[in-house]
Amino acid sequence: MILGLSRWWSLIGYLIASVITLPLVAILIQAALPAESVFGHLLNTVLPTYISNTLLLMFWVCLGAILIATPAAWLVAKCHFPGRGIFQWALLLPLAMPAYVVAYVYTDLLDYAGPIQKSLRSFFGWLTPQDYYFPEVRSLGGAAMMLALVLFPYIYLLARTAFMEQSSSLQHASRIMGCGPWLSFWRLSLPMARPALAVGVSLVAMETAADFATVSYFAVPTLTTAVYDTWLGYGSLSAAAKLSAIMLLVVFSMIGFERFARRKQQLFQKQTGEIKSVLYSLKGVKAFLATSYCTFLLVTAFLLPFIILLNYAWHYFDESWHAEFWEFSFNSLYISVIVSIIAALIGIVLMFICRVSPRKADLLPSRLSATGYALPGTVLAIGILVPLTYLDFAVNDLYEYMGQLGPGLIFTGSVFVLIFAFTIRFSAIAIGSVENSYKRISPSLDMVTITMGLSPAALLWRVHLPLLRKGIFAGMLLVFIECMKELPAALLLRPVGFENLATYVFQFVSDEQLEHGALAAIVIVLVGLVPLIFLNRSLEQHG
Repeated sequence: MILGLSRWWSLIGYLIASVITLPLVAILIQAALPAESVFGHLLNTVLPTYISNTLLLMFWVCLGAILIATPAAWLVAKCHFPGRGIFQWALLLPLAMPAYVVAYVYTDLLDYAGPIQKSLRSFFGWLTPQDYYFPEVRSLGGAAMMLALVLFPYIYLLARTAFMEQSSSLQHASRIMGCGPWLSFWRLSLPMARPALAVGVSLVAMETAADFATVSYFAVPTLTTAVYDTWLGYGSLSAAAKLSAIMLLVVFSMIGFERFARRKQQLFQKQTGEIKSVLYSLKGVKAFLATSYCTFLLVTAFLLPFIILLNYAWHYFDESWHAEFWEFSFNSLYISVIVSIIAALIGIVLMFICRVSPRKADLLPSRLSATGYALPGTVLAIGILVPLTYLDFAVNDLYEYMGQLGPGLIFTGSVFVLIFAFTIRFSAIAIGSVENSYKRISPSLDMVTITMGLSPAALLWRVHLPLLRKGIFAGMLLVFIECMKELPAALLLRPVGFENLATYVFQFVSDEQLEHGALAAIVIVLVGLVPLIFLNRSLEQHG
C-alpha cells in the first residue's frame, strides 16, 4: 500500500474499466430502446423455443459433463491403477478440440450414411430407417453430447484438485469406519467436493450458453444463434440487443451461482488440514475397469476425432497446403499476439493498482474489467458494433464538416474491431493470472522498497515485473490460445475479405467439407495443447 499514490493511477484504472465495460453498457441502452416489430415477431413465434432450447441444452450438457468427469477425477486423484499418470494430464486434452470439429467427425460416423449405421444394416439385414431405431445425431441431444465431451475437463480439473486437497486424516477415518473406495467416494469425497463441482458446472453452463458453431451445425435454435440470425438475417440491431440482454440474464445468473459456490468452497478449505492423501490401490477387475473407463473417455473425446483429422489432412494435404492457409494462419497469429500483449498490460496495471492503492474504490476497475469474459461472443459483437458504429459516423461527419472526404469505417471495417473485441473478452484471463502471481509476493517487500525511496512506477518495473513474469507469460499464453479459437465474435465482426483459422475451418464444417480444412483444424488443436501442458505442469508443481 502506498499512502501517497497519485490519483492518476486511479484515473488510468477507471479509464480501462470504462472501455472494457462499454459493450455491456451499450447492449443495455440499446435493449432499453422502444421495441421494433422484429422483436415482437420473434417474441410471438420462436423466442420461447430459443429460450427453452438454451436452457435444455445447458441442463443436458452440465448433467452429461458431471457424470463423465466426476468418476474420472476421483479415480485419478484417489486411486492407483495402470495408466493413472498419463490420464492425469491427458484427460485435459479435449479442451483443445473445437466442439464443432468433434460434432462434424461424429456426425460423419453416426449419420444414416455413416460407416456405423451402414455396418449395422449390413449385419442385421435392415433395409430402411423404419426397420430399426438409431438416435438422431443432428438434434439437441446430439449437440449436448458433443459439448459435454469437449467441456467435461472444466469439471474434471476442478474436481480433481478438490479431491487431491482433501485431508488424508478424513480418508483414514473412513477406512477405520469400514468404508471401502466406493463408500468413501459417495459418503465423504463427493459431498466435500460439491462446491468445486458447482463452480465447474457453472463454467460448463456459461460455455454452453455461448456456443454458436456446434448448435448452428446441428440446426438447433438457441439464443446464441438467434442473436446471429437477427443481426445478419433481419438486420435489426435493436432486436439483437434485446436477445443479447436475455442471454446476459442467463449468463450472469450462472456467475451468481458460481460466486455462491466459491464462497462455500473457501469455508470448506479452512476446515481441512493436511493436503496429501493416501491412494487406494486398485487391482484385478477394479483396476481394469478404471483404466478402461479413462481410456474410453480419452479416445472418445480426443484421440478418435484427432486421428480422423490427421487422416483427412493426410489425404487432402495438397488441397489444404496453399497460400490462403498461410495467410489465414498469419492473420490468427498476429491478432492473437497483439491481443495477448494488450491483455497482459491491462492485467499488470489493474492488479498493480489493486495491490498498492490505499483507496478501496480502486478495487472496482479490476472487478469491472473481469466482466468482459462473461459476454458470449455474439453478445459481445453486438455490444461493440453499437459504440464503434457511432464512432465511425462521428469521425466521418467531422471530416465532412471540415470539407474533406471521410476515412470510411476505420473502426468497424478494419481488424481494429477484432483486436478490440478479443481484448475485452479475454483480458479477464490475464487479470486473473497476474492476480494469482501477486498473491505469492509478500506485501512486506513493497514496504521495504517504498522506504528505500522508489516511486510506484519503479516498484512495478524493478520489483514486481521480474517476480510476476511467469504469471504474465501464462496469462498471455492462455489469451493467445483463446484468440486463436474464438469463432462467434470473429464471424460477426471480421472485415470484408478477412479470414482467420477459426472462420476458415468453420466455413468447411458448414459446407460439410471439413476434409479441406482439416490441416487448419489440426493447427488450432496443436496450438491449444501448449497451455494445457503448461497448466498441468503448474498444477503438479503446486501440488
